[in-house]
Amino acid sequence: MNINTNPDAIIRNTVSVTPGYMSGFGNSFETEALPGALPMGRNSPQQCAYGLYAEQLSGSPFTAPRGSNERSWLYRIRPSVRHSGRFEKIDGKLWRTAPCHEDDMPIAQLRWDPSPIPSEKLTFIDGIRTMTTAGDAGSQAGMAAHIYLINSSMVDQNFYNADGEMMFVLQQGKLLFVTEFGRIDAEPGEIVVIPRGVKFRVELPEGPARGYLCENYGGAFTLPERGPIGANCLANGRDFLTPVASYEDKDTPTDLFVKWGGALYVTKLPHSPMDVVAWHGNYAPYKYDLRTFSPIGAIGFDHPDPSIFTVLTSPSETPGTANIDFVIFPERWAVAENTFRPPWYHMNIMSEFMGLIYGVYDAKPQGFTPGGFSLHNMMLPHGPDREAFHHASNGELTPVKLTGTMAFMFETRFPQRVTHHAATTATLQSDYADCWNGLEKRFDPSQP
Repeated sequence: MNINTNPDAIIRNTVSVTPGYMSGFGNSFETEALPGALPMGRNSPQQCAYGLYAEQLSGSPFTAPRGSNERSWLYRIRPSVRHSGRFEKIDGKLWRTAPCHEDDMPIAQLRWDPSPIPSEKLTFIDGIRTMTTAGDAGSQAGMAAHIYLINSSMVDQNFYNADGEMMFVLQQGKLLFVTEFGRIDAEPGEIVVIPRGVKFRVELPEGPARGYLCENYGGAFTLPERGPIGANCLANGRDFLTPVASYEDKDTPTDLFVKWGGALYVTKLPHSPMDVVAWHGNYAPYKYDLRTFSPIGAIGFDHPDPSIFTVLTSPSETPGTANIDFVIFPERWAVAENTFRPPWYHMNIMSEFMGLIYGVYDAKPQGFTPGGFSLHNMMLPHGPDREAFHHASNGELTPVKLTGTMAFMFETRFPQRVTHHAATTATLQSDYADCWNGLEKRFDPSQP
């Protein structure tokens, strides 16, 4: 077995600010693990160096506009046709794909406690628990919200998802992603995005892990337009990190799992598919530290829309209407005067799956704990609980820094359908809606 990660790999047209990574979002990167492995001046020479095969991986149609055209050229030991055999359909366990109508749960605001990590062996393949689905994966629109519970590394196993792009939101435990493009180490507070069709496996450097996973059936995540905000703040491109080339020359039996058309398949290979020695292009996995997000907010009065906290967005065919928005609520100062500072009460045409990575969420100080999550579906009212309302309505409005907190939201234009597992799991809070019972009538026409 030869596992080669060259820390001095050539990285052209970019700057490597972190060992093993290249900085920037949507850049066209170039990287090689062996000197001269990357062809110069052409994509597909008659003969590639080191006896490699040239192969293009396209994340968009060939004719997509330049701004949304995604592709990378890979120079690998074997072409992907040799990483594909006779597939056998297997049990997808608790992984579900939209459209999914397996539970006729009444409409309601819903919240779940954190899911404990089971004692039985769970790799990434085994540890997915789908909680909601939305849209239709076959029409490349919508999403699914999952949690992952992992206590074992994938050994001689690899995977790729043909149905969607995958965003991992780490909440507990570190993960190592071994991908075709290179290796990504990630910890709680970071996200990792694996594009559709990219092969990878998940290993555990330090023990069990739990987190959230957004499976994006639609357009690839990209940075939102800042509009009047201008050129800076929110998520800055320089903070996104893409791995340098790394490869395995490993001739031992390997299982390759593929999610395709909502089903899970496996094929057996006599070698590792992680054999990309060099690559260039703009279609590649990346990670981002949510703590580098530069929030903006009101410095006078009133509460801006939560869209100011958008990290990444998956666009739809309708301008201004997202297939998915990935929104966070990080550490920040609250300084608005004569203002109810927490999120206001509202009903929304978008549907919101919300999770808590660490700390306390200011609008729900009770019952919403790290690792837990909630669902406020389209046109169902929600907002601060009684405790948060009374505190925000009566407290002294001095500048306050919200510290040690990181919540997030997967927001989509589609209604999210709850899976049978989510509807019947013991972590579902049956009394969640009671958090608003104490919001008593306060109206007094004699007191303006």
